[in-house]
Parts: sequence; C-alpha cells; structure tokens
Amino acid sequence: MGEAELQQLVSGCLKDDRLSQKLLYKAFYGFAMGICLRYANNRYEASEVLNQGFFKVFKNLEKYDRAKPFKAWLGRIMVNASIDYYRSNLKVAYTEELDKAEHINDTDYADKNLSYNELLDMIARLPRAYRTIFNLFAIEGYTHEEIGEMLNISTGTSKSNLHKAREKLKVMIAESERVPGYIAKQSGDNIVPINQTNTPNLSISFFNRTNKK
Repeated sequence: MGEAELQQLVSGCLKDDRLSQKLLYKAFYGFAMGICLRYANNRYEASEVLNQGFFKVFKNLEKYDRAKPFKAWLGRIMVNASIDYYRSNLKVAYTEELDKAEHINDTDYADKNLSYNELLDMIARLPRAYRTIFNLFAIEGYTHEEIGEMLNISTGTSKSNLHKAREKLKVMIAESERVPGYIAKQSGDNIVPINQTNTPNLSISFFNRTNKK
C-alpha cells in the first residue's frame, strides 16, 4: 500500500467511514495477527486480542502522528493489547527473583544452525509467562525495568522469567539437533503457527541481548 492510499484511508477512518475502516483492517491484518500470535496461546485467542487492538486503533486514530510510520504505531498498540489481555487472564505464578539472570552465558547458541521458523516454533512452545517476557525483551526491545512496569512485576522477576525461557530454549535447541524432525513432532493444538512475513526478523542474536541501560 502506497503512502498516499494509506493517508486517504486514515482520513476516511477519522470520519468513521466503515469502508475505510474495513480496508485498513484488511491491509494490516497479517502484520497485526503476527504480533498477536507471538503472545497468544492459540489462534482463537490471538483473534480476540487483534480485534481489541483494532478497536483501540480506530478509537485513538486522532492521536496518530502522520509524520511517523503508521505500521510502527499500529504495532505498538497490538503489543499493548496483547499485554492487557495477558494481565487480565494471568493464571500463572511468577518464579522467584534471580538478580543475576541477565548475566547468564548464552554463547551456546552461537553455532546453532536453526531456521527462522524453527526458532519461532520453539518460542511459541514456551509457557506463557516466559514467552511474554522473552517477546518483550528480545523482540520488542524493552528493558527489564520497563517490562516490570508493564506487567506489574519486579525487575528481578522479569530477569528470572527471561532466564528460564532461555534455559528451556537451550533444551529445545539441543533436542532439535539430536532428534530429526523434533520440531514437527512437538507441534500440536497448543502451538501457534507464525507466518514469517508477519513477524519481525529473528536471529540467534536475540538470545544474546543483554539489558540496555
């Protein structure tokens, strides 16, 4: 979609034009769904979050700064909608604090030859608490302090969950090299399929990111 067409749709949406809203929804559905799927337990849940997100998009569209990329603005709303859904449906107990979790050695990932989709499938299989914090830290780029404020948890708890997420990913990576077809065998109803075109670039370097100051 060209910038002129996008701005025309935004103008139509600001006037509550239903056709413009429908076209904008269709144009960014794949991108938005890719974000929601990273946080959801299944596609049904992701669809619910996505609809909540688009409701916020249309409700707050007048706040969008047209001088900035619309996709980034919409993406942030989808992340926030996912976090809101997570907090309202929280059923897991956070693990104890590990103050040194951010300093763990992740060099074990450096020489692993995994495909993009294999990495995403592994992340999708993490328990929800671990997956949420891993996504926020490694993919969205938030600090542990910011994650703590967003999820109403301590910085140490965020570090602990990230540490445990990385440890589980290490086990999955090792198992994928030991057992041919391990990724496919582990797939099931609770695994969320993620389309590569709808998800930010992901690489092994994500495992090695440390908390920015």
